[in-house]
Amino acid sequence: MANLTIAVDDDLLRQARIKAVQDGTSVNEVCRQAIERYALEGADTPADRLARLRALARRARAGDDTEDTWPGRAALYDEALSRRGRS
Repeated sequence: MANLTIAVDDDLLRQARIKAVQDGTSVNEVCRQAIERYALEGADTPADRLARLRALARRARAGDDTEDTWPGRAALYDEALSRRGRS
């Protein structure tokens, strides 16, 4: 596990330590959980991927000869980037 050094206001850290003790935890654990929530926010879960695959399959079945039902690799890539906020 990696170690992380951050700069925090002395009074804020003191208050955080007091609250952590009252809650039966540590400031380290509070920070770890906050970083985990931040990193996983908007994560692409297996259920999300399955839902997108099913939607793509429905679009492909619903199409007719005049409609391009497969958006193409570039469009799918652009869509994935936009979901991640990197358009």
